[in-house]
Amino acid sequence: MPGVATVTVQELGQMLARSTPPLLLDVRELEEWQFCRIEGACHLPMSQIQHRVDELEPTQETVVYCHHGVRSLTVAEFLIGKGFSRVASLTGGIEAWSVFVDPSVPRY
Repeated sequence: MPGVATVTVQELGQMLARSTPPLLLDVRELEEWQFCRIEGACHLPMSQIQHRVDELEPTQETVVYCHHGVRSLTVAEFLIGKGFSRVASLTGGIEAWSVFVDPSVPRY
């Protein structure tokens, strides 16, 4: 199986500006989600993904993110294994988003 596709925060910014943006999937835990998030994201914690994967559309373009990009890679790999065809992981996670794109997003 080929490696998981990744996108940079700059690429994500461009993707979110499109007329049909990708699903932005935040896989951090509830406490992290409540502290900060990328606007427009859908929350589905990594700890629940196996039981709730059927809530997602396998053909929808999806960008998965977490705090630094480690959990999102794991979830993206899991989704690809379940037949999802258009999944990528956000390199650097919400931390990189805050540093390089939107400093109004709190860092932790």
